[in-house]
Order: sequence, then structure tokens, then C-alpha cells
Amino acid sequence: MQELVKVVVDAMGGDNAPQETVKGAVDAVNTRKDIKVILTGRQELVEGELSKYTYPKDRIEVVNTTEVIEMAEPPVNAIRKKKDSSIVVGMNLVKKGEADAFVSAGSTGAVLVGGQVIVGRIKGVERPPLTPLIPTKDGVALLIDCGANVDARPSHLVQFAKMGSIYMENVVGVKNPRVGIVNIGAEEEKGNALVKETFPLLKECKDINFIGSVEARDIPAGVCDVIVCEAFVGNVILKLYEGVGATLISKVKAGMMQNLRSKIGALLVKPALKATLKSFDASQYGGAPLLGLKGLVVKTHGSSKAVEITNSIIQCVQFKQQNINEKIKEHISVKEEIRED
Repeated sequence: MQELVKVVVDAMGGDNAPQETVKGAVDAVNTRKDIKVILTGRQELVEGELSKYTYPKDRIEVVNTTEVIEMAEPPVNAIRKKKDSSIVVGMNLVKKGEADAFVSAGSTGAVLVGGQVIVGRIKGVERPPLTPLIPTKDGVALLIDCGANVDARPSHLVQFAKMGSIYMENVVGVKNPRVGIVNIGAEEEKGNALVKETFPLLKECKDINFIGSVEARDIPAGVCDVIVCEAFVGNVILKLYEGVGATLISKVKAGMMQNLRSKIGALLVKPALKATLKSFDASQYGGAPLLGLKGLVVKTHGSSKAVEITNSIIQCVQFKQQNINEKIKEHISVKEEIRED
């Protein structure tokens, strides 16, 4: 019998909850037979949404929670005080080993705090980074970190590079992934203090394929597979990426509707254009895993629709099947033992 990967989904998290989170969960179990979803949230609301769909009843479970952590709440206080919230209850299921992964479109701060406090870090991991896949000309690249550690140290970035390489090789299937550090120029002597201190450390790493500095303009061209930076820079890159993409798509659509000639041209290029634009739709790649934890925690956009929730759930299957946490644990633990000796 096929082993089920159990994924907890925060049914109350995000701007479109519980409608889109529930629909995403239903689509996931209808798409794949190796997934069981546990929805945490207000039972009457969640079951009301589930009643709209047809799905295998034995592969979606509802765990009732009475509290919701709102986006504007201080994360530490919320995690500490709201023990019966959909986020805290869901993460505790992962901590206890009753689930393999947790997915949420809710408060980023609460997910980051809960991941470290409840699920816990792998021994030797200094800071867990948020790691979304972003589209490039040749496929995808991993942006690490995009929002968890705005005051990172050089040793943190080195670990990001190592964990990102493990993820890209085992989940995405990129052999010997190219690692670059975000900089304001290609020369080694450029950059702020953090980049200048980190660069030589990355050069010394024998277990990663470090290619040097990468400028932001080169990221969409796919010059590297793992993009290393601290969270402030990473978040700016991610948000600009999303904003430019959305604006470009809207401008292209508006241009095609200007007159009769452009409308006829639009009909001719629509199939090719649709395929091209889809390849730059970040929602198809799922959410951003918080790497370096004892269990898998995935954060999706607060505005996520069902498709991103579905893809985030499916993403957890590959993570589990490839034993990413074990590989990170083995890799980091070995390095820590060598350092201690």
C-alpha cells in the first residue's frame, strides 16, 4: 500500500481563507493518491466549505481550533498565548510526528516564530531561511533567504548556500547547482561588509559549486541556481520580481486589446504567449519552505489562491520522499563535529 504523506494545512490563514485553502486541499487529494491533508481551523466553517466538493473522505481530516492568529498580531505573543490557533495546533502535529509537513498562508512572523519555537531547528543549523523558487529563463532558481533573517552573519549565509544546494539537487533535480551571492558588482572586492566577509568563506567550501557574485539584473537570466542573500535583500528581490511580472503581464494584455489589428494578432500568439507567461507564474512552484527545521514548514503568500495551496501541498511530498531534513541534518552535523574538533 502506498505510504501517505500527511500535510497539515492552516485552513484559517491568508486573505482568502477558508475558501481557497479548503479548495486547494481538495484539489491536492484529488490530484494525488499519496497525500492526506489535515485541515486546522474552525470546524463549522471548514466543513461548510468541504461540503461543496467531492473528494476521498478518508484523506481529508478536520482538526477543530478556536483561535486565529491575525496578520497584524505580534508573532511571539501570538504563538505563546494562542495555543488553540490553527498555526500552533498544526505545528504541534508536526512536532509530535503526527504529520510530515505544515503549510500556511497566514502570518509570516507567526510561521517563522512557530517553526523555530515549536517544530525546532536541526542541531547545528544557526538560522532557518525562507526559500522560494523563482522563475528564470531556463527554469527556476532558489532565493535564500527571502524574509526570515534580516540581520544575518557570514556563517548563516554559508549554511544557506549548503542547504539551498541540497534542496535544489534533491527536490528540483539540478545536479551540482551553481551558487551565487547577491552583490552590486561582479568583482570580489565589491559589496557591503556582510558580502565581503562571506565571499571568501563560500570560495573555501568544497561541497558547493560557488560561482561568485551575481547582480540582481542577471537573476532572471538564470545565471545561478541558488541565490544567496540576507532576508532584507531577498525580500526586496522577491517583491520587485512579483511586481514587475504582474505589471508586464497587464501591459501586454492591454496592448493587445488596443485596436482590431492588435486583437487579431493576440488571437494568433495567444497559445504561445499563454505558455510563456505560465512559466513565469511563481504560484505553480508552491510556497517557500523554512529550511533547517526538524519538520517541514512551508509559507505561502497571504493572497494565495487554491492553486498555490495545492502546489505547496504537493511540494511537501517530494520533500518527504527525498528525505531533505535528514540530508541537511547529516550535512550540517558532520560540519559541526569537524568544527568542534
